[in-house]
Amino acid sequence: MPSSKSFETERLQLAPTVLEDAPFIFELMNSPKWLQFIGDRNINSVEDARTYITTRITPQLQRLGYSNYTVCRKMDMKRIGSCGLYDREGLDGIDLGFAFLPEYEGQGYAFEASERLLQAAFQEFGLNQLSAITAKDNYASQRLLTKLKFEVVKTISLPKDTQELLLYTYN
Repeated sequence: MPSSKSFETERLQLAPTVLEDAPFIFELMNSPKWLQFIGDRNINSVEDARTYITTRITPQLQRLGYSNYTVCRKMDMKRIGSCGLYDREGLDGIDLGFAFLPEYEGQGYAFEASERLLQAAFQEFGLNQLSAITAKDNYASQRLLTKLKFEVVKTISLPKDTQELLLYTYN
């Protein structure tokens, strides 16, 4: 049974991504910046998003107690983004990742959600280090990671991907 642990901030609720989030995940994973900076995950339908949740998100949640969180605004419970702690192939340790729909960027939501998950990673999940990766030309993510006090360590490429990414760590 997946952990149902949710987190809150002043403006946001972060809840583990579930099958009911599939239409939102489909929209998010096909947004322009997701495709540009994170990559096409071949999520071409809501059904594909359900399969992704079932095969990629839920198993990690069951195994580790954390995974991807759907971020909702408290004021209207609108799904606006995702933020998560990922056991990513090709990376040592756990990776902090985030993505928001275009209309919710630049409003501090990614910082607020990421800061809360950072706190949970260390205080509730017992992690002692986090990583984060971003494309070299994703300047908004680089600024956010710097604001969160992550530091660039080196460039890496993930398995099955030739793109060089910046690797950040947080201790």
